[in-house]
Amino acid sequence: MMGVLNVTPDSFSDGGSHFEVTSAIAHGIKMQREGADVIDVGGESTRPGSTRIEAQEELHRVLPVVSALVAAGVHVSIDTMRAEVARECVIAGACIVNDVSGGLADQAMYAAVAQLDVPYVIMHWRGHGAVMNSMANYVDVSAEAIGEIHDRLVAATEAGVDPDVIIVDPGLGFAKDPDDNWKVLNQLAGLVDLGYPVLIGASRKRFLGSLLAASTGEPRDLAERDAATNAISAIAAATGVWGVRVHNVQSAVDAVLVGQAWARGRQ
Repeated sequence: MMGVLNVTPDSFSDGGSHFEVTSAIAHGIKMQREGADVIDVGGESTRPGSTRIEAQEELHRVLPVVSALVAAGVHVSIDTMRAEVARECVIAGACIVNDVSGGLADQAMYAAVAQLDVPYVIMHWRGHGAVMNSMANYVDVSAEAIGEIHDRLVAATEAGVDPDVIIVDPGLGFAKDPDDNWKVLNQLAGLVDLGYPVLIGASRKRFLGSLLAASTGEPRDLAERDAATNAISAIAAATGVWGVRVHNVQSAVDAVLVGQAWARGRQ
């Protein structure tokens, strides 16, 4: 169970809610108490349309939070596309690097991760927030996403990343139209079959808002997408994924327990 902690003013769901350091630390500890195994700290929004910030600003946002959470006994992952930020946060105690670009945004990332020797999340990604929507062009989205993740796996291992530390993520909501996300989820077993732990991050995303839209066509409010998120978490757990990344930890824990029990019953 990975709890989302965005230390940003502009992330799509909770941007600004925990931008202040004290609030971010308190929320991270709260999510751990609710059942999160890892708190995923991010200092740069990757929502569609977002623009990049400087590396020093990203470090300024995340380092105090990472350090304080680690000191409080919380397991922390750092959500970053920059090798410099990954390195500094692991030195500060982060135990996972979660790179939504899968190494494409920073050519130094694979070498850094190989040296750091911590678990590394490789996500399916085609471009930054400002351009990602224009890159949602597929013939077979599931097969292409899996193929592109495979290419990243080859590149990472050739650069020295230990394959035993790699986790893969299909990148729901990243360069994917709403229907694309459902197709990827429908073929989730194919991603699991790659043999790597799989992380799913569907929490409150736009494709859920579209699914739950009112009769007027207005997407469901972000905070009212948790039940749909939990449904995906339960199904993902039953499919055999390694983890789910969520905003509402408490209800997601219940959903994952249901999914795990379902899988045991099938066996």
